[in-house]
Amino acid sequence: MKINSLGRNSVCAATALAAVCWCAVASANLPAVGDKAPLVQGKDQDGKEWKLSDVVGKKVVLLYFYPKDDTPGCTKEACGFRDRIAELKKDNVELIGVSFDSPESHQKFISKYNLNFPLLADTDGAIADAYGVRMTGKNMARRTSFLIGLNGKIVHVTDTMNADTHLSEMKEAVEILKKNP
Repeated sequence: MKINSLGRNSVCAATALAAVCWCAVASANLPAVGDKAPLVQGKDQDGKEWKLSDVVGKKVVLLYFYPKDDTPGCTKEACGFRDRIAELKKDNVELIGVSFDSPESHQKFISKYNLNFPLLADTDGAIADAYGVRMTGKNMARRTSFLIGLNGKIVHVTDTMNADTHLSEMKEAVEILKKNP
């Protein structure tokens, strides 16, 4: 019995250790504050090419990743950003949403909720991978937002599934950036 018990504990400990190690590796690719933002590009809901390199130096970029169009948390986040777009534009912030959804799905999502900013269709996951936000084993991104300064460096990262946290933290980060460019 003792050997069996130790065996189970060892297996549990090994599993826990593997999970911790895997999480550390998975988040190691997530760009941090002060890092140069990966210069990604992709096509929006209308097939128009968008390149971060075209915007750096001209605007601050709020690049936000979300799991799926027209789901409760993603809709709450998108509508929250929609409602703040005038304020973001006034602060020279370009808002770009990114998910694995197709351009057609993005078009429906935009139309249904009157979204007023582009959504990149990252159908192959290249953008999510560049930012280290792909969910393990899924063609889906974690809810993660990056505020990228005029110099192309990341000034704030929000990495949580809570949509309200993204909205409030990004609002605060834009305010801080305004005061300390």
